[in-house]
Amino acid sequence: MRKGMLYLAALIVVSYSVAPLVWQFLTSLKMDYELTRIPPLVPEMPSLAHYIAIFRGRMFLRIIANSALVASCTTILALAVGSLCSFGLARLEIRYKALILGFVLSISMFPPIATVSPLYLIIRAAGLRDTWLALIITYTTFSLPLSIWILTSFFRELPDEIYRASRVDGCTVFQSFLRVVLPLAAPGFFATAILVFIFSWNEFLYALTFTSTEASRTIPVAIALFPGLYEIPWGEIAAASVTVTAPLVVLVLVFQRRIIEGLTGGAVKG
Repeated sequence: MRKGMLYLAALIVVSYSVAPLVWQFLTSLKMDYELTRIPPLVPEMPSLAHYIAIFRGRMFLRIIANSALVASCTTILALAVGSLCSFGLARLEIRYKALILGFVLSISMFPPIATVSPLYLIIRAAGLRDTWLALIITYTTFSLPLSIWILTSFFRELPDEIYRASRVDGCTVFQSFLRVVLPLAAPGFFATAILVFIFSWNEFLYALTFTSTEASRTIPVAIALFPGLYEIPWGEIAAASVTVTAPLVVLVLVFQRRIIEGLTGGAVKG
């Protein structure tokens, strides 16, 4: 009885989570005259017209490439900087570690709406408005607290004897970090990378403020600008949403074991 209730609860949670994606997928296959009619819930004649429209009438491939480039560069920078900082906080003799970690985490406490105006002025003064670099720097800054927090907790859970043995064998601190600690911390890196990538892929406010043309515009902003003057293209919005969500779903499914290992093997332990 208890096992059955557990499966029922899991089914309810999964259905609740998957329902919006399924609804968007069904909407993307409906013809225009079916979009505002219920029934039918399922399209009578499934069509790929909306998918063809988003790639034919707009620079959607360019926008996807923008998001992929920004998210990938942000993930690489956040892991590179965050891993070095986390290793120092977890393994090296540094004073006031808790204070430093608290200061880093305090960055994530500021709501984006409170920082977007000063950041816009700084980016405009630096001549970086409407560039990939503006988004990459901003996203890296605000994803570093998450990266440092997860990786610091994960590094602390690794056996200290392995690090000390590498130092005894003649490795420098950086060599121990690069050749010994990083391979052992692969699950934590995968978990952190996925979370940072998803944050960068989905971020809207900074991308809307710092970009003005399709040359650097990202996916969330492009989809938000789909509505026209007299009508809202619900079918195209649904098709675009499914198109840009599918890579994230595939990414998580492919690396789900690594993600689970990273989150349960030390990444969220106190």
